[in-house]
Amino acid sequence: MDPDKFERFLGRLRRQLEKLTRQQVGRTQDAVAAHAARWQCLDIIEAFGRLRKKCPHCGHRRFYRHGYTSGLQRYRCLGCTHTFSALTNTPLLHLRRRDRWLPYLQCMLDTRTVRASATVVGIHRNTSFRWRHRFLNRVVHDRPIPLKGIVEADETYLLESQKGSRCLNRPARRRGGVAHSRGISKEHDCILVLRDRGGQTRDWWTGRGRVTSKQLSWALPAALDQDVVLVTDGAKAYRTFIAAYPFAHVPLNLAAGIRSRGPYHLQNVNNYHSRFKTWLRTFLGVASHYLPNYLGWRHALDGGRITTPEGLLKSALGLRTTTAASH
Repeated sequence: MDPDKFERFLGRLRRQLEKLTRQQVGRTQDAVAAHAARWQCLDIIEAFGRLRKKCPHCGHRRFYRHGYTSGLQRYRCLGCTHTFSALTNTPLLHLRRRDRWLPYLQCMLDTRTVRASATVVGIHRNTSFRWRHRFLNRVVHDRPIPLKGIVEADETYLLESQKGSRCLNRPARRRGGVAHSRGISKEHDCILVLRDRGGQTRDWWTGRGRVTSKQLSWALPAALDQDVVLVTDGAKAYRTFIAAYPFAHVPLNLAAGIRSRGPYHLQNVNNYHSRFKTWLRTFLGVASHYLPNYLGWRHALDGGRITTPEGLLKSALGLRTTTAASH
């Protein structure tokens, strides 16, 4: 709209506002806020797109502007002639209703369920579920630089869940159910958590059953600074891992009641386990397939690292909120 038409429109709007009821004014504010949220969302996406230095299709470094698509700048590659936008090759490609992305991300920051978020934002519950895991697709990779100082390592276990699956590979459980055997077995999902005294956290879903030294060798070396002191329980997997890597190690014999040795203990990581499980109960069960996404979500909320919908959207696009190593 050109400036003159806009001024005439604004004048008519001001005259009409005096005739509106309080409810009509509120609906007008909601409509304007939704449109403003769409442009705010597009600005964040475009800022991400401007960081691209090459074509996402072929890697060619020369491309030019080629109109717009759904409000986003479109480009055409001089190498392969394909067009692309800032969302090409991201998990958010083809998601619609961008005017509702930021309100939906606020629901995620408020830890609302799928149905509650759908009601607040005004979308279908299936759309709400799909959006949740699209937005979390890259958040799970937003992790801190290697942990330093005293690092506590411990695992916690959840009964595996096939919630939402149409093809169960076992008889269905009633109201969650229990494992068929006592103790930790292949019916449990293992979540490995590392946490240093600065509150930085790394976590992994390592699969079913007890953690193994092979899994530790895959996860821990890239997550730890060379000078760390690794505090663990007395599990054999940790002893085998430490024998192959030059990290200082303080094992605690929890079975014998030894829960600390001077400044070395596992209270921080166990407290994180407790907070994570308490938070997880909000969703009345989580499918094992999606556990990595929920770990990333909880990590984003932990310690107020991401406090705004805009910050969560940037993390979902791959604009990391921390200097992170690959998860």
